[in-house]
Amino acid sequence: MTVNFDNAATTYPKPLEVRRAVAEAVVQYGNAGRGGHAIAARTSEMVYDARETAANFFDAKVENTIFTLNCTHALNMAIQGVLEPGDHVIITDLEHNSVYRPVVALARAGKISYSIVKVFSEDAQTLRQIQQEIRPNTKAVVCTIASNVTGQILPYREIAHLCRMHGICMIADGAQACGILPLSLEKDGMHILCTAGHKGLYGITGTGILMTDCTFPIRPLMQGGTGSASRSPMQPEFLPDRLECGTLNVIGAASVRAGIAFVKEKTIQGLYHHETHLCDVLCRLLSQIDEVKLYREPGVKYVPIVSFTVEGASPEETAAYLNTQGFCLRAGLHCAPLAHEKLGTAEGTVRFAPSAFSCETDTVRLAACVKKYVNILKSKKNLLKKSSNMLQ
Repeated sequence: MTVNFDNAATTYPKPLEVRRAVAEAVVQYGNAGRGGHAIAARTSEMVYDARETAANFFDAKVENTIFTLNCTHALNMAIQGVLEPGDHVIITDLEHNSVYRPVVALARAGKISYSIVKVFSEDAQTLRQIQQEIRPNTKAVVCTIASNVTGQILPYREIAHLCRMHGICMIADGAQACGILPLSLEKDGMHILCTAGHKGLYGITGTGILMTDCTFPIRPLMQGGTGSASRSPMQPEFLPDRLECGTLNVIGAASVRAGIAFVKEKTIQGLYHHETHLCDVLCRLLSQIDEVKLYREPGVKYVPIVSFTVEGASPEETAAYLNTQGFCLRAGLHCAPLAHEKLGTAEGTVRFAPSAFSCETDTVRLAACVKKYVNILKSKKNLLKKSSNMLQ
């Protein structure tokens, strides 16, 4: 049986409730907000309920909760929609390419400037770094809540507070944190929170959410049909229509609604405890193998993600071997080159990311497979050494 430990990319398998919601959506729903007939009406009702479910879960307003294609789409919408020519933006050295690339693209086009700050193991140092980079024209701080490589949790509440003190927009990437940390747009102080619907919220792929408190207006990336203000050649000014055009992913919205219900039933605390326990088990077992390096630091808070490398093998080789043993883990740079540059892992790492459906037995078996692989590498190395000695 194949065991998925690559849930930081997309949770798999999906809960039964989500699978049922998707099957039902295919049969029952059409297009939302297009027409006044029965099919359109019940579809619009479901989409509103899904939007309300997401908004309530993150303490956002319903009308300010936007459905997107994924977290990358949401982040691009926020970054490109908030920043203006002449602005300066601050990002961290743990950012995913969904933050790094749009910022670099805007900078190369001569529109903005940016600074990359170092994230330390001590939160106070990280905050000081951000504070030192703030300029008169700094418009936004864009940062991940938790690294998709190491799982390190940034001091996002304190960063949000710092941004509010300086009148700066705080755009948060919640892809690895939503569904596993108790996040609140209102209480945590973030201006804009972006996340995926298909990771910790257990929806299907092709789903994402952007939530805003509207302090900083967001210009739309696209214009088109919204089903509202159709006589006007201009995109509507009101949300969510201003940032949503074209046919919504209705099936995806239904899946996210069901996924959030699943998370609420399991509870954030329960999911965090379960997945963190599995990470602790893996770290304890792998730390006993001299040839394995774990990318974790004492005293640092993490979401349930563990990155490691095996001496004498590339991350891709390690993951390929584990795949033959029935374990799915992602190897490489994880679309986060800044983080790997920081770690000094030029070839990347192997990433372990459990879910609600992962179990301790499989985690222990995985550790045993890593140990077996290390022994195989040792045997090959010894054979090569013997062969070399014989030739001499």
